[in-house]
Amino acid sequence: MVTDTVTIRISSGLETRPIAMLVQVASQYRSTIYLESGTKRVNAKSIMGMMTLGLDNGEPVTITAEGTDEQNAVDSIKEYLTQDQ
Repeated sequence: MVTDTVTIRISSGLETRPIAMLVQVASQYRSTIYLESGTKRVNAKSIMGMMTLGLDNGEPVTITAEGTDEQNAVDSIKEYLTQDQ
């Protein structure tokens, strides 16, 4: 299992379009991937789940992945969340 915490750098926060893009990134991997914020933990491959987090620019989020490509999954999601859009 790989875990990393990042600060979101998407200027609009995680609204519908950025969430859809994040789900696409997560869905490329076989690993189970979760994003956590506060007490909420959701499947990063679920659009509906991701929308419940309501994350904004500048908020910290923890990425957790478990599986054969877990490190690559965490790295890709981290890169997506921290690119200054």
